[in-house]
Amino acid sequence: MDRLTAHDDKATFTSPLPDCAPALPDESRLAMPIQSLREAPSGPRLEQPARLLLRRGFVFGVAALLTAGAAYEMYRVLDVGGLTALEALVLGLFVLLFAWIGFSFSNALAGCVAMVRRRTVLGIDMRAPPPRLTIRVAIVMPAYNEPPSRAFAGLQATYESLLATGAMDAFDVFILSDTTHADVWIAEEAAFLTLRERVNARNLFYRRRPHNIDRKAGNIAEWVTRFGGAYGAMLVLDADSVMTGDCIVRLAAAMEQNPHVGLIQTLPVIAGGRSLFARLQQFAGRLYGPLVAEGLAWWHGPDSNYWGHNAIIRTRAFAASAGLPHLSGRKPFGGHILSHDFVEAALLRRGGWAVHLVPSLSGSYEEAPPSLIDLTLRDRRWCQGNLQHAAVLSTRGLHTISRLHLLMGIGSYITAPLWLALLLSGLLTALQARFVPPDYFPSEFSLFPTWPAQDPVRAAWVFTGTMAILLLPKLFAYGAMVLNRDTRREFRGGAAALVSVVAETIVAGLAAPVVMISQSAAVLGILAGRDSGWQPQRRSDGRIPVLATVQRYIPHTLVGIALAAAALVISLPLFFWMSPVILGLLLSIPIVLGTAQVAAGAAFARMGLLTTPEEIVLPAVLRRAAEIRALTTEDEPVEAVQRLAAMPGLLAAHRAMLPNKGEREPDDYTPDRFIARAKLDDVTTLANALAVLSPREKSAALADVHALDRLLSLASKPARDGAVPARSR
Repeated sequence: MDRLTAHDDKATFTSPLPDCAPALPDESRLAMPIQSLREAPSGPRLEQPARLLLRRGFVFGVAALLTAGAAYEMYRVLDVGGLTALEALVLGLFVLLFAWIGFSFSNALAGCVAMVRRRTVLGIDMRAPPPRLTIRVAIVMPAYNEPPSRAFAGLQATYESLLATGAMDAFDVFILSDTTHADVWIAEEAAFLTLRERVNARNLFYRRRPHNIDRKAGNIAEWVTRFGGAYGAMLVLDADSVMTGDCIVRLAAAMEQNPHVGLIQTLPVIAGGRSLFARLQQFAGRLYGPLVAEGLAWWHGPDSNYWGHNAIIRTRAFAASAGLPHLSGRKPFGGHILSHDFVEAALLRRGGWAVHLVPSLSGSYEEAPPSLIDLTLRDRRWCQGNLQHAAVLSTRGLHTISRLHLLMGIGSYITAPLWLALLLSGLLTALQARFVPPDYFPSEFSLFPTWPAQDPVRAAWVFTGTMAILLLPKLFAYGAMVLNRDTRREFRGGAAALVSVVAETIVAGLAAPVVMISQSAAVLGILAGRDSGWQPQRRSDGRIPVLATVQRYIPHTLVGIALAAAALVISLPLFFWMSPVILGLLLSIPIVLGTAQVAAGAAFARMGLLTTPEEIVLPAVLRRAAEIRALTTEDEPVEAVQRLAAMPGLLAAHRAMLPNKGEREPDDYTPDRFIARAKLDDVTTLANALAVLSPREKSAALADVHALDRLLSLASKPARDGAVPARSR
């Protein structure tokens, strides 16, 4: 066998693929019919315990009472001499938005109750040893144009942790690539071979789809239809997921012991953040997240949601119930469903399967976006996917709570333009009160003139109450942490955690108006018909280009200037009232640039702030992932043709992994393959070939045995027209 040295990995590896284990196991096909949204399937229904109805009555009742009280007080604020049309609009927007935060508050109260009365769910007892398994489980990790070094490091750490449990015989691991970038694709294959040798695994498999039909949902569905019949369950990871073997075994055991359950979702803990922005999210998620999740699990029961990763799914239930249809109409609302996870959970529940969230199960980790720009780019795609859910709301047979999940997904983005509308309506109302004279001669008979006016004292109390409802859940979570001695120690004590809460709240408050403008722009863009596309996520540090950041956030700054000017024209007190929003927008560029800095995150760490338990005692699986990642570089992947030409073993493995060994099937005459072949016939050097091929054509050429041979023959010739670049541009 050939010894191969990977350019982006300090380790060497021997390719075992051509002579030993194949890249994929034998197929075990499983039908996955497309589900109708217009006809409800007939099947068994889950019984709802009476206690669930009481819990839901508590959550909705508290939210309704709070909203009714706030609506009455706001009405009293505005109804001084009668409501004008603008004041009525302000009142309506306020009620909608207060209902949103009131519901979050009542869920936090539910979380407090759940944490006090913690009970075992689905038989998962973290104090007992992991049970033995008879079920077969596939661990599947979709990948799309992301640096393999990071994703494969986490996967190796997860694999080794699972191996240490002694239960590896029950598992197979699949890397499901949808990568379209040729250099990343070949880097994935090299990383796959490296990982196989490192862990000496014959149950580790790699598959790349040549056609990215329906994105991630289609990637998973294709695996289900080809291989799902051999497995009782599948554990879905993201490219940034890391899980302990203990967590995985307990999930599989819970699935095996509860035959009515279709999906179990863990609460992934954000870890490994280095930039200040990532550390802020990491701290907030670690401190506030468990309280929120416990509340959701308490009243959701078997009607919980799915977040797309770090969850185990019963394969046959998924195949029978969750085949996603395409939505009618054109993009961005039509076509395949982007935010597929919410819909898949709803369809599983419609099919009679329970969907559970288990926040108490530890050992599930993920990473956070390193900057506000990265969060905004990801949010743009989620925004489009969640707005698509409006077409799914009317699906026949959905459980009421499933419809609520879809509504909340829509609301998480619609609230941004609603907040902006409330802000602008409030400004116009104040402007009206300041400059519009009373109408002494109304068209209808009135004993008194009607003029716009508000009650400033009552308004101050309404504002104070609203802020209390908004911030109290954070204090609840802080209180729960302080009352637990072990947890308090893991957050470096109550005083340091309190300072961190204050710091996180201030930065989050300043960033909130920036996010409001970005999400409002995203919603308006989607309503105007602009598709978000499919961009790979950036998961490294938060270094971002200054000029591009300035260009992106200049509009936010201009909006801040306009709001400040309008408020000052009306009155100085109004300017002070609006100062948090104005300040956040005026500082949008420095906020984005500053929070993206790793140095800023390190400064907070040195002060003992924004610290999480995973930083005090780094879990072994995360430590191992970091060690493996340290062996690799974070550079751009090596140019694919050069790499294959220089590494015979990798080339042999690449040929073996191509569908039909790279020979075209009758239904695979893609234009990119045809054009790539034609272009390669007209060039004489590899440099020219790489210059004329588009990224799609290059990938198509590497998937075609004849085009691949032509590229390799060019690579063996001396470069006459300039050297081939060592790295892809």
